[in-house]
Amino acid sequence: MADDIRIALYQPDIPGNTGSILRLGACLGIAIDVIGPTGFDLSDRALKRAGMDYLEMAALVRHDDWTSFETWRNSEGRRLLLFSTKATLPYTRFAYRPGDVLLFGRESAGAPDHVHDAADERLLIPMPGGGRSLNLALAVAMAAGEALR
Repeated sequence: MADDIRIALYQPDIPGNTGSILRLGACLGIAIDVIGPTGFDLSDRALKRAGMDYLEMAALVRHDDWTSFETWRNSEGRRLLLFSTKATLPYTRFAYRPGDVLLFGRESAGAPDHVHDAADERLLIPMPGGGRSLNLALAVAMAAGEALR
């Protein structure tokens, strides 16, 4: 896997975004952790359409809930980096390391306080154009590119 960086999705809502992120992970050699419950069935047709034939290449790890994800992450000694519109540190000014987990919240609600509290760092993708938020798959692609750089 590419520098052992991982992408984690906290309770994703939109199968098309998750499919696109799985495709990105397959192409870049990055494992994707999906933390349940999700807002859709992971075998959903839209997920397969967005991920196309890349889903079979993707390294997908499913965690039933936040507790099981945190147990796994802590046992691995991985740093948790939460991308959030509530953060102040720009993602381009951070020193990424092998083993980091890049975590993204739900499309509809972001990440709850207990997830923010568990993060080792919270990172912001600045939006000087004034938008409220980016599409999740685009944000993940930007963050993954920067972390791999």
